Amino acid sequence: MQKEEDFNEGSDELYEHYSFIASKGQDPLRVDKFLMNFVENATRNKIQQAAKNGNVYVNGETVKQNYKVKAGDEVKVLFEHPPYEFLLTPEDIPLDIVYEDDTLLVVNKSAGMVVHPGHGNYSGTLINALVYHFENLPNNSSDRPGLVHRIDKETSGLLVVAKTEDAMAHLSKQFFNKTSEREYVALVWGNVEDEEGKIEGNIGRHPKNRLQNTVYEGDEAENGKPAVTHFKVLERFGYITMVSCKLETGRTHQIRVHMKHIGHTLFNDERYGGDKILKGTSFTKYKQFVDNCFKVLPRQALHAKTLGFEHPKTGDWLRFDSEIPDDMQQCIEKWRNYAKNQKEVL
Repeated sequence: MQKEEDFNEGSDELYEHYSFIASKGQDPLRVDKFLMNFVENATRNKIQQAAKNGNVYVNGETVKQNYKVKAGDEVKVLFEHPPYEFLLTPEDIPLDIVYEDDTLLVVNKSAGMVVHPGHGNYSGTLINALVYHFENLPNNSSDRPGLVHRIDKETSGLLVVAKTEDAMAHLSKQFFNKTSEREYVALVWGNVEDEEGKIEGNIGRHPKNRLQNTVYEGDEAENGKPAVTHFKVLERFGYITMVSCKLETGRTHQIRVHMKHIGHTLFNDERYGGDKILKGTSFTKYKQFVDNCFKVLPRQALHAKTLGFEHPKTGDWLRFDSEIPDDMQQCIEKWRNYAKNQKEVL
């Protein structure tokens, strides 16, 4: 096998695109299948091609696609070009700007827009738009221009963007210290029993599916980071409940993971299994109704509705509220009418 350091001598430089360490419970698994579980939007053909080209390393040595990954193995994918997410191309993409001054702006992101470039999404992102419309945005700790926080691709709603170094530092500190206000509206499967509640559970990468996160408790709590979500029931539709979720922390997929953890997966959340009928009857008519709801809202039912924070320059408290987008509103109306009809039948 060829050593990684030997390969480096023969090229200008190798750039690390992915790095994973197989968990203690990892059963022997072909490296191409292993990477399929870890790399979002990857195809097995592309992974196998990377292995054939000598770009896949295990414990510092190149391996073929049939290498069996074992517990504790360090798997890396290295290329001669830097990751595309660091090659930011300005793009003239319209932005829905809710508020702007010389220090910051608040953007209402539409569902389907990725916040920053990453594997499989190198263009059309919010950052591509930001670097086109604004010059000299400050970088955050991950070298993302202007980004104080982020929301998932298929989640719609409000984001604050810093335009100066001072604003970036001040706003990031607010989010870290949990003094900002973030409220989401979600549709979740099932009839949420309590009118309101608090979900606490450390969140970390799922041990088997790295594209998901999960809650770690008890002796395994150290595998995740502390996360707290407060929820409140807004409206009940029988098999579906509309809830408000307020975040104390901002972990990746936090609401999606926490709500699933208490048995209420987000409606049409494909990654976490919410795109299947989890509650309701077995009647064909009901299945057709749910399928129609999925078509109206072809994404997870989550919207970042409210955002509040202290202005970094003036010290004033700013609070912004956004309308629930049309696709989610149509889905809500369908469930509202369904629930009403059910009550009339009963």
